[in-house]
Amino acid sequence: MIAIGSDHGGLALKEAVIDLLRRRGLEVTDIGTNNLDSVDYPDFGEKVARMVSSGEAENGILICGTGIGMSIVANKFPRVRAALVTDEFMAQMAREHNNANILVLGGRVVDPDLACRMTTAWLDASFEGGRHQNRLDKISRIEREIAAPDTVGTN
Repeated sequence: MIAIGSDHGGLALKEAVIDLLRRRGLEVTDIGTNNLDSVDYPDFGEKVARMVSSGEAENGILICGTGIGMSIVANKFPRVRAALVTDEFMAQMAREHNNANILVLGGRVVDPDLACRMTTAWLDASFEGGRHQNRLDKISRIEREIAAPDTVGTN
């Protein structure tokens, strides 16, 4: 299941990506927004990131005007690896090298066709593991240390 959310700046792109996901036969949970009224991106970024962090959703897609704000919000959550991408190669590498479980797009930065191509590249790519897993393990260690600062350096 893929959770998807956007603010008003990403609404049109979100609708195009949802259409792509459904045509591919994927289960999609749209957490909003669903109109062009001004909203705060952290509200939607938090919902999707919580779903991915908890395992309720396997993956997520977030869209705001540039994607920057959504990336910042999502990457505050444990076990979330949100990647802001601007081309198909970055989308592919986000999955292959970083095992990104949230794809972040900028609604005012990319057009719907490119957004769908990047989403496809991300969905079709597979995590390579190996040396990349070692790097993700280091990131996980940092997450644990930040979550429990009193235990840093103790065993």
